[in-house]
Amino acid sequence: MRASLVRAALAAALLVAPMTSLPQAQAAPTPAAGVSASSPAPAAEDWTPPLSTRGRWIVDADGDRFKLRSGNWHGASGTWNGSGDTEDDANHHADENSGRIPLGLDRAPMAEIIAGFQEIGINSVRLPFSNEMVHDTRPVTDDAVAANPALRGRTPLQVYDAVVGALTGAGLAVILNNHTNTTRWCCGVDGNERWNASRSTAEWEEDWLFMARRYRDNPRVVGADLYNEVRRSVWDDPNWGLGDDHDWFAASQRVGDRILLEANPDLLIVVEGINWTGVPVDGLPHERPTLEPARQLSHTLVDSGKLVYSAHFYDYTGPRHSGATGIGETSDPRYRDLSPDELVAVLNRQAFFVAAEQDRHFTAPVWISEFGVGGRAETAAKPRAWFENFVDHLVRTDADFAFWPLVGWHENRGGNGWALLHWDAAGHRMGVYDGDDWRAPAWRRLVEAPGRTGPVPRAAEWSQLSPDHGDFVASRRMRALPDFDSGARKAVCPDGQRLLGLAHTGNRGLCSDVTAANLGGPALGHEVVRDERHVRPGGDWASGYTKLQCADGQFLAGYSVRGAAVSAALCVTARPGTLGTGGRTVWFDRGDARGTAPKGGDFAYGRYKGQCGDGEYAAGIAYTGRIGSARTPDALYCRPLA
Repeated sequence: MRASLVRAALAAALLVAPMTSLPQAQAAPTPAAGVSASSPAPAAEDWTPPLSTRGRWIVDADGDRFKLRSGNWHGASGTWNGSGDTEDDANHHADENSGRIPLGLDRAPMAEIIAGFQEIGINSVRLPFSNEMVHDTRPVTDDAVAANPALRGRTPLQVYDAVVGALTGAGLAVILNNHTNTTRWCCGVDGNERWNASRSTAEWEEDWLFMARRYRDNPRVVGADLYNEVRRSVWDDPNWGLGDDHDWFAASQRVGDRILLEANPDLLIVVEGINWTGVPVDGLPHERPTLEPARQLSHTLVDSGKLVYSAHFYDYTGPRHSGATGIGETSDPRYRDLSPDELVAVLNRQAFFVAAEQDRHFTAPVWISEFGVGGRAETAAKPRAWFENFVDHLVRTDADFAFWPLVGWHENRGGNGWALLHWDAAGHRMGVYDGDDWRAPAWRRLVEAPGRTGPVPRAAEWSQLSPDHGDFVASRRMRALPDFDSGARKAVCPDGQRLLGLAHTGNRGLCSDVTAANLGGPALGHEVVRDERHVRPGGDWASGYTKLQCADGQFLAGYSVRGAAVSAALCVTARPGTLGTGGRTVWFDRGDARGTAPKGGDFAYGRYKGQCGDGEYAAGIAYTGRIGSARTPDALYCRPLA
């Protein structure tokens, strides 16, 4: 879009009344009178919001592939290093003081900055914020918005509103990113290690609901990036699935569902892998798990087609290297130390497998939401080679990406140099395409790379159920109804999917809509089955075992457990003519029984599993209470679809 159109969009976004008083810090503030926090100016672009996913691809509302060619516009999450006067530039990262708002608004008009983004080929912006910013009632200084005087007197959140409005008014997609708890530079042992490092999980969730609601009328605000670089604090590691207060899987699952159910059903939910666990000392366990845990335990949101996984990669970090120098540095290789083949193998293992392996419970788009390298001042061979090799892999895999950062400062063409666009104190711009930035050819190769475009066919959804520590009800309908088995842990497939697999132990399940559209009938009736009432005479498909069987015309969509034992089966009424009769028994009490080349992936790692075929539905669960058995599932009754 031409710069003049961007300026027009910005002008529309800035037509607001003066700042009004805001609530106390414990309550999320509402927009000031007259502030349009969510309505963009009209813009012409060739994509239609909202966004969703189909298999490994992100698509727009027309079903066309929308590749996130993104950059990070940082600053609202903080640039202060954590000591000294917050107003002194020397106490900010790289001497760049953002003033608690997106960087550069003191040096260039917002319209000029956004026109620069479009000039370098991005279509979307990851826009970091801190939880502190949400509640910060202090107006920004006049110096912080010197090049944008219409923003004087605003709070950081109101400036953030204006930035969101200008970006989306220019046709760009915006992904909200909860980067930090406190407004300071990330990412060390700094009080921002976890979503609940400096505030409670409940407060974090409420902040997210507030932010999602604030922009829900702006369809070009397309995503919620839940938290940045979850990592170890001094004493404790985050984990993926242990069910405690540091369980990132559980926390992201819960807030993602709450955003979709209570705030904005149109948003993509972006979940980043774990950035660091362990103590960075040779001989002690430590690593960057990234997205590897998702292979065994993946998210199943209440709305299928809304999950995006993300990961970060920099040359100075490594698969077991924190990126530290001096204290905290280990002898493990950094990514820049790996050969091209070694780098590809590690990248695929840590993150890219999520998109590369189709028809798995973890299959989703992978957004590399941070990567970057120093520009003109970076003369070392290894970082330069790493960047070229990493861009090659992004191109090779047609991956979604977001460069860090978009905006920086320069003085006489010197300074930090990482950004793609820099402005000096006089407002003179230095850009990646100015002719002396070695990154320009690789960046151009990346943003102009051929990739998949156009319509993306609908893909079968495969979803994991994991009532490991509590309810795992992924059905909007069942969440709105009374508890179907009080006191038990319940697992229910997303609406439109059916249960196809169960584990003998460990309580895990597998759902899908493969080969069939939504089977649910118009009335969406259901029945909770706790006995053998529907087992017909002569139809004993698991002799000597207790059988929780659905009636004819019903299919299994969920189950409940007490401890390890099966408690009840949830049977849903199907549309007439969709379910066949007959059936077969699939035993999995003594080994896997999933057929040849089963889809869905290993949904219960290390456990025996049973699975119906793609053209079948599960209609019953069998177990035994004899001595030595824990009443865990032993068999499934699989019947054909009509």
